[in-house]
Amino acid sequence: MKPVIYQLIPRLFSNLNDNCRPCGTIEQNGCGKFNGITASVLRSIKSLGATHVWYTGVIEHAHCPDYTAYGIARNNPCVIKGQAGSPYAITDYYDVDPDLAVNPSARMAEFEQLVKRTKSAGLGVLIDFVPNHVAREYHSDAAPEGVRDFGADDRRDVAFHPDNNFYYMPGTRFAPHDVFLGDYVEEPARASGNDCFTPSPDRNDWYETVKLNYGIDYIHGSGAHFGHVPDTWRKMLHILCYWASKKVDGFRCDMAHMVPIEFWKWAIPQVRKVNKKILFIAEIYDVNLYRSYIFDGGFDYLYDKVNLYDTLRGIQCHRVGADRITSCWQTVDGIGNHMLNFLENHDEQRYASPFYAGRADTVLPSLVVSSMLSTGPMMIYAGQELGETGTDAEGFSGYDGRTTIFDYWSVPTLRRWLAGGKPSAAGLTEPEVKLRNVYRSVLRMVNAENAISKGAFFDLMYVNFDNPRLNPHRHYAFLRHYGKETLLIAVNFSGTDSDVDINIPRHAFDHLGIAEGDYRACELLSGRKMTKAVTSELPFITHLPAYGAVVWKFVGR
Repeated sequence: MKPVIYQLIPRLFSNLNDNCRPCGTIEQNGCGKFNGITASVLRSIKSLGATHVWYTGVIEHAHCPDYTAYGIARNNPCVIKGQAGSPYAITDYYDVDPDLAVNPSARMAEFEQLVKRTKSAGLGVLIDFVPNHVAREYHSDAAPEGVRDFGADDRRDVAFHPDNNFYYMPGTRFAPHDVFLGDYVEEPARASGNDCFTPSPDRNDWYETVKLNYGIDYIHGSGAHFGHVPDTWRKMLHILCYWASKKVDGFRCDMAHMVPIEFWKWAIPQVRKVNKKILFIAEIYDVNLYRSYIFDGGFDYLYDKVNLYDTLRGIQCHRVGADRITSCWQTVDGIGNHMLNFLENHDEQRYASPFYAGRADTVLPSLVVSSMLSTGPMMIYAGQELGETGTDAEGFSGYDGRTTIFDYWSVPTLRRWLAGGKPSAAGLTEPEVKLRNVYRSVLRMVNAENAISKGAFFDLMYVNFDNPRLNPHRHYAFLRHYGKETLLIAVNFSGTDSDVDINIPRHAFDHLGIAEGDYRACELLSGRKMTKAVTSELPFITHLPAYGAVVWKFVGR
């Protein structure tokens, strides 16, 4: 099955407060809970075509509320971004965030019940693994007996030691620019999570986090120290196995390329002894590392942000032509089935925001290409299917086209769809209902059609560049094929309806084993049926609506 991942942040997803205020506290703005993600909600997500849910921000991270009554150390608000804090500033790898529990003392039990509900709905469970950095005030209240905290046994008088968990700057005090530290004191200063080896990171750096040391000496430039297994490696393996034992189905590994590939090569096979089918997904931004992180590191899937995502965004925003998609699949040729594609996630601006497309109803060409170009996974971000614009200025996040990860907030489109815990289209606008139906049609199709979920791919653009009836700047066409089934897929990134002629070379028929001739074909997005000439002698003729797509299916005899 081709994975279709639905990403949601529980803190935001099930928060039904319709009167949030910027920079509001949890008491003022509320917070979504695990229990708010009900069986009916999960069934609705499943019906969209999803195969997995990625629960973002589950592990306990820095936040402003006081949970000392539950045995949880309080965090200093001066080293927290926003009231709710970043889900990637982990304070306890062995616990879930108490904000997400109705009863904080039963927070792990509530999470485990969510895992059970999700699996009962026929969905896999993915969570974050954050290996590169921790919050500045890391302390585990829930670690198993004998597990030592990160940094507890470090030598703080040296900048680097292979068994230190952190990097230090002896003789300095942590003093970030434009950040009020109040009574927070860190001496000596430690390197920040975004490889910022200075005691004075900027406000835009990851100053709320501390980089973990995997045995590479960045400070003196003496390279890797892997003569024996570094202490950070052992701690992280224990954490991965702990969560694998909680029956999660996979990890989305934050900034995986900032952790040495040697660690992944060592750790992933050992985690698979606990759960042999567990998935590892790498957030990675360097195409030059793609193959090594798959074949050496052992990852199942990689973010294809800097390749396909950036290209589709460039096409939509009229910076590059649609023909650039060809170079995208060529860049990952041979590993395309390992590429995870998306149009939105928590780091990126919403598709419908004024900072990106500005309209949700133009998404079909990008959605079809990203979900149907390969057999690799497709991911959508909660609210994307409703056209969420991300135009709130929530607090620390501000007006930036993104849905905040730092603030207590409620997402308008999701709130209306959730309808008090019972998902319904009743509170949605007509365009929102139409858009959700478009997403459902496309996302369900990717696993309903074998040609998409496990078939071969053939790019048609090389025989259509000089075609006066197809504009390579705004149109893109390709074939998917499996068994006797063939799909001809074409998209239109322009705002003008187009009647196009698509040349199919003889090589495509020979390569895919397709017989030429007339076929009774069905256009799967609209349901239209008609006889189509499928031959190398004549072009394939079809209509492409403005910002539209066609998926013509024909079955060999």
